[in-house]
Amino acid sequence: MDEEVFNMQLRKFLKNVGITSQREIESAVRAALEDGTLKGDETVKTKVTLSIESLGVSTDIDGDIDLA
Repeated sequence: MDEEVFNMQLRKFLKNVGITSQREIESAVRAALEDGTLKGDETVKTKVTLSIESLGVSTDIDGDIDLA
């Protein structure tokens, strides 16, 4: 395995995950604020599941996003 190639590919994948996740979260929060599901002062509980089927990996990452 070429460590440099692996590291660059991993960083590229994680950048895509971060950008896509941020867009999805922002969109969902804005929609929830507009329809009244959220008031804007809550903490939103989050969970991301990292799955690599070919390696048998499945890991949940939990967190909180404070809106105020």
